[in-house]
Amino acid sequence: MLKDLADYLVFTALGMDPGSSLGEALDFFIYDTVKIFLLLTTIVYAVAVIRSYFSPERTRRILSHNREYVGNILAALLGIVTPFCSCSAVPLFIGFVESGIPLGVTFSFLISSPMVNEVALIMLWGLFGWKIATLYIGSGVVVAILAGIVIGRLKMERYVQDYVWEIKVGASEIQERSLKEKFADAGDYTIGLLKKIWPYVVVGIGLGAFIHGYAPEELLLRYAGKGNPLAVPVAVVIGVPLYSNAAGIIPIVQALMEKGLPIGTVLAFMMAVTALSFPEAVILKNVLKTRLLATFFGTVAVAIIVVGYLFNAIL
Repeated sequence: MLKDLADYLVFTALGMDPGSSLGEALDFFIYDTVKIFLLLTTIVYAVAVIRSYFSPERTRRILSHNREYVGNILAALLGIVTPFCSCSAVPLFIGFVESGIPLGVTFSFLISSPMVNEVALIMLWGLFGWKIATLYIGSGVVVAILAGIVIGRLKMERYVQDYVWEIKVGASEIQERSLKEKFADAGDYTIGLLKKIWPYVVVGIGLGAFIHGYAPEELLLRYAGKGNPLAVPVAVVIGVPLYSNAAGIIPIVQALMEKGLPIGTVLAFMMAVTALSFPEAVILKNVLKTRLLATFFGTVAVAIIVVGYLFNAIL
């Protein structure tokens, strides 16, 4: 319905050419702006309500396992069954941090949720068979776990924005409130968070829309094609500024594979688009300080590049 509305506004009401770069960019911007704000509002509100029934201590016990790395594994597996795009996974990431879950564990979820989910598994299986689908899901989970472990080891909690910790301090106050008060508190929390991040969301979607409209598939074929030993890192660099969920990027993946790109290069591109989108970075900049944001992107990018080269070597 939202896509139909965006198409009508751009291509019928405004009379723009469906094949034009400007038309495609504007259509993307309208559709994704409405979609992401609906998702953000719904998810933030739902997380706030649900969190009122789980004390920070209880949530922390679930994912802050006594055994080292178990929390990263649990968070990465949780990401498989929460098929959010990279932008809409951010509110849950904030909720995890507020609940006192270790930072590295929260990053394992933030990486896994957009990159690895049942939608991607089903579509990849249908298009390319179970071997490629399983390899992609398995490598995505490994990337999420290892990147989370690395970030956790670096002890970078001080590079989370101060207001996130301030919310964490007051979170336990909600526990003793009535149901009506919990809903009201969740509404206030949702409005407050959206006020903080909405400019970043709009800017991020706008940049993503521009790139979507003006960066065709041929860009990847030209600079990351066969014979280029740097094809995998180039594919990651091209993929990061783009924005899509796993389901949205798979048709492009299919087209690229049909044109002869190696599987590792294509899957590295897919991972970069879904787990490291530029709009996500713009939103996260309001949650994370620059050093932690750069560490997150750098760690995940390196892990994706390694996976891409490994796939090219064995397939």
